[in-house]
Amino acid sequence: MTKKLIPTALAAAMLLAGCSLIPTYERPAAPVPTTYPGDPAQPAGQASASLPWQDFFADPRLAGLIQTALANNRDLRVSVLNIEQARAQFQIERSNLFPALGLTGNGSRSSPNSLQGVDGMGSVASQYSVNFGFTAWELDFFGRIRALKDQALSQYLATEETRKAVQISLIASVANGWLTLLADDELLELTRQTMVTRDESVRLTKMRFDNGVSSELDFQAANSLAETARAAYAQQQRARLQDENALALLLGAPVPPEATAGGAKGLDGIKPMPDVPAGLPSDLLAERPDIRAAEQQLIAANANIGAARANFFPRVSLTSGIGTASTEFSGLFDRGSKAWSFAPTVTLPIFDAGRNFATLNSAKAGREIAVAQYEKSVQTAFREVADALAGRATLGEQVRAQRAQADAEAVRFKLSDLRYRNGIASALDLLDAQRSLFTAQQSAVNVRLLQLQNQVTLYKTLGGGWATRDKG
Repeated sequence: MTKKLIPTALAAAMLLAGCSLIPTYERPAAPVPTTYPGDPAQPAGQASASLPWQDFFADPRLAGLIQTALANNRDLRVSVLNIEQARAQFQIERSNLFPALGLTGNGSRSSPNSLQGVDGMGSVASQYSVNFGFTAWELDFFGRIRALKDQALSQYLATEETRKAVQISLIASVANGWLTLLADDELLELTRQTMVTRDESVRLTKMRFDNGVSSELDFQAANSLAETARAAYAQQQRARLQDENALALLLGAPVPPEATAGGAKGLDGIKPMPDVPAGLPSDLLAERPDIRAAEQQLIAANANIGAARANFFPRVSLTSGIGTASTEFSGLFDRGSKAWSFAPTVTLPIFDAGRNFATLNSAKAGREIAVAQYEKSVQTAFREVADALAGRATLGEQVRAQRAQADAEAVRFKLSDLRYRNGIASALDLLDAQRSLFTAQQSAVNVRLLQLQNQVTLYKTLGGGWATRDKG
């Protein structure tokens, strides 16, 4: 009859373990406007979050670099390993819901007097046992273990979202690094051309100076501009090498020469990236992995309150086993040596010097911190998208105007050179035209780079980059 009570008691305990003290979760209201500043016109197209990165970054040179980075980047590798660690921690917490079965063997020999039994004159008691069962299995009447399990689950899900955010950031960084290298090559070519032009001006000015047509002041001014171009060329070479090193770190491998080969047209020679619709700020809650990660951390903090509340209620644990027991080791498995045990334990907190109250207050404060962090992540995402949209609305006109200025300066330089050769204009006019042309050309390249990088940033800030196209 007693053996039948054990499974009945266990079943009843499982049925009773259905209480949860976790507060009802409610997503905080997004502390941002319902539309982006200026309410810009939205281009038609697929949302960034669902647009595979292969479709956005269509240039095969860049696609190859991104593939290399996804395979080799150490930050991304660490984020994947963090997922495995969080998954294991969740499984640990989940396992506490179930009894841990084990086989134990015990043996003891004792005597009432330590001096007895040495010479064989005293009595010695022996006891041997082998048991199969579980020890101190806590019955989760008030949901403490399930709250800890839910907390670990949310942290695991947050880690998965963090991996996606790391991938998004990595892809955008590789794209921006590659664009920077192309701009570096374009600036180097501009500087080479400028050096040739200024060396020609030095030669012409020196010839005029030797013939007494112009002063040494004109010659030294031309020579100064030529050396300025050489200094700029050395600086740009250094910047190009450093930018390549930065990209190699992201790739986890050297940058292949073909990644920037065939770029005679510079930034204008890449395959264009599509414009993507920004949608509404509320869309970011579902599309940005970093926001979803912050929300999962908030859910974990909310579950932690349930575990802290459960500390105020009794804990019931069971120890049970079935096996054999005998006073002689050789008689452990003889007939009539069967034994069983069933030992419930109830622990009721009475006085703990305020430990449980402090634990609960700490859990509540942790939830408020998680709320603030979630709201900050939403605000940061809104600001990043708004900045990228402002760039998209204005950089196109800036690029057009900057290129028009460079074209005008090129015409001005040709006219100034022609006038100088014919003795109509002074050397200062020619040198000023050279300086202005070089500055305008550099600015045009830099603004075009900024426009392309802004497209990458907008795709990233809208949550694009973690979706990938299925192979084949």
